[in-house]
Parts: sequence; C-alpha cells; structure tokens
Amino acid sequence: MTAEHILWTGQLGCYDGDGREIPCPGTGQDGVHSPGMMWPEPRFLEIAEGLFLDRATDLIWSDVSLFSYPMTWQESLDAVRQMNREGRLGRTDWRLPNRRELRSLISHGNRNPSLPPGHLFGNVFLGWYWTSTSYAREQAYAWTVHLEGGRMFYGKKESDNLVWPVCGNSQILPRSGQSGCYDRQGREISCSGTGQDGELAKGVAWPSPRFVQKGSVARDALTGLTWYAAGDLDPAPSNWVEALAAVQDLALTSGCSWRLPTINELESLVDASRHSPALPAGHSFHASSEGYWSSTTSFFEPSWAYVLYLQKGAVGVGYKKNREFSIWPVRG
Repeated sequence: MTAEHILWTGQLGCYDGDGREIPCPGTGQDGVHSPGMMWPEPRFLEIAEGLFLDRATDLIWSDVSLFSYPMTWQESLDAVRQMNREGRLGRTDWRLPNRRELRSLISHGNRNPSLPPGHLFGNVFLGWYWTSTSYAREQAYAWTVHLEGGRMFYGKKESDNLVWPVCGNSQILPRSGQSGCYDRQGREISCSGTGQDGELAKGVAWPSPRFVQKGSVARDALTGLTWYAAGDLDPAPSNWVEALAAVQDLALTSGCSWRLPTINELESLVDASRHSPALPAGHSFHASSEGYWSSTTSFFEPSWAYVLYLQKGAVGVGYKKNREFSIWPVRG
C-alpha cells in the first residue's frame, strides 16, 4: 500500500550506525521500504523560460536564482507581491511557498544541494530559504528549509534568508494546518492581502475527523497510514539502531507490518498551527517526547538520521549512536 499525499524521500541506500553503506535487505530502513508516492521521470520540465513544472506535485517554480540576495521575511512577501504586480515570467499568481510546498523539493538521496537528481535549477545557493508559514510557538519566527542537507527549522523573521517563489496548485501536498497570520513581531493580524500561509491555505484539505482510533492503533484518514496510538513504543529514549530493531521486534511479535517511519511520514503528522505537540486538534495519540527517530539517514552525514521534533514541528537530525529520541511505529 502506498500512502496518499506523502512523497517518497528519494533515499535508495542503507547505512549502519557509523554511516557506512550496507546492503538494504532486513534493515528496516527507508532505503529498503521506499514508501511514499514515487517521483515521475523526468520529475521536472521547463515549460517556459524560467518556469519549471514539478510533475510530482504539479507546482510551478521559478528558477532558484530569481532572487540572488537574502532578505527578511516581510521583504520576501513584499518581493513576491511585486512579482505579481509586474507579471513576472508571464504569471500573476506567485507566492512564497508554505512549509510543505518548499520541503517537497527535498531529496534525501542527494546533498549540496539536497534536490532530486536531474533537477533543472541553476545556481542553487546552499542556504536557508523562507516559507510563508509562521512558527506556532513563537510567531515572530517563520519556517525555513535548508538546501544543503534538507533540514527544516524556524528563523527569526527579521533575519535574512533566501527566497524561492512558487505558483500553481497541488492536489498531492496537504495543507500545513496554519490559519492565522502574523507580522514580523509575532502579532496576529488580518490575513487579507498578506500572502501568508494562513491566508492562502494551499494544499489538500484534511478530512474530519482526521484520525480514527481502534484499539491500539490510529488510522490517518488523510494519508491512509496506521500509527501506533500510544506514540512511544518504549518510554526510554533509544539510539537509531535500537529503534529499528525494536520496531522489527514489534512486527515479528504482533504479526503486523510495523516499521520505523520515514521522515516524510513523520512530518505528515504536523499541524503548523499548533505546538507542544505540533499535532492536529482532536488527535488520539499519547506521544509526548521531544523527538522521534525516522528510518531516513542523513545523506549529508550518514552517521546521523532524520528526526521529527514533535513539540516544535521541526525536521532535524540526530547522531545515530546517541540514546536521545523515541520510537513511533507506523504501518501502511
């Protein structure tokens, strides 16, 4: 079964706790399961000069070098608004991408930049790029995506980051969940005309109810994935190799196809309007840990693996040998 509204991570290889590449069979890693919606080939098409269609999401991107200098968050929103006034590249529907739109470009099988092989973008700067999504815990911050290794963290809105405009609509990527709009100081404002995620709400709407619990499992009606309802498989934190082994043991003893989720599957749970935890309202999970291991190795540094920081909603990495993060099994 392939989950809906979640892309494949792009990871093909498997790696041990030291970061050495190993054969995939029996590892339980992202590289052996390869869940998610596979990318079409070719993934990107240049449909006009400076316009690139992502066939995996149906979004249309400008060339990444359209803005070659960093700017603040509000300056980024203003710059994209000016693009629409000018009809840049023949379009007037440009926007700053939300966190799911920008992160959809990431390939966890590439680095420097962490974009899919064969991408058509030129002069990619390996830095942080703004999204239109504010950080729910501190709204004077907004989410940013790093193109060197594929992390996603929040940055202060008055700091300088890069801008990559997008247009079009996707029936693949879900909404981020954000409904409010905020100025650079974090004060809530009217959404009208802001160009923020809270105004545009781009993406597939979530079903209601989103999660349906039955016994010890909860099914996500948006993605079709089934999650371990307790959240934490073990109350004590584990290292990455232990996490993979624990979920394989669960699968063996239960007779169900439990596995450690990929980072894209974990991120699909996030509601960007919420924090502590950053999960949709009405969820039935008991997950309370700071971070959860994914089965996805960091291709930038394979002795590290991707982690969802659940209280924040951030995507980062953890050193595989450290007993630092928790285990949240998935199947489907």
